[in-house]
Amino acid sequence: MMLSPDQSGLPWGQRDTESLLDTFNVQCGSMPAEPEDGEGKARSVHVPGLSREEKRRRRRATAKYRSAHATRERVRVVAFNVAFAELRKLLPTLPPDKKLSKIEILRLAICYISYLNHVLDV
Repeated sequence: MMLSPDQSGLPWGQRDTESLLDTFNVQCGSMPAEPEDGEGKARSVHVPGLSREEKRRRRRATAKYRSAHATRERVRVVAFNVAFAELRKLLPTLPPDKKLSKIEILRLAICYISYLNHVLDV
């Protein structure tokens, strides 16, 4: 038996399922999908009840945070490389301008410090 739209059997006098779902969403207080900004990334939305770790994850997902983190990391790497260059200048090698890797610089520094300790002990 086929029901006419007037006899659809839907509650609250609704005639189609879409309006029924709209009514259900309003009555149940369901939240709409997160809005998106121009870059296609979800905006940060305050949702109560998130754990500290979940809040931290959401904050780290923002473009502003990633950009600031990348800048801090670049500054850290530059300072790290400058420190290796300064250490390299203090180590005797033949030829003096020989390119050394970071691990070679560290190993050579350890040997040189041991040599200097030996010289002081004699």
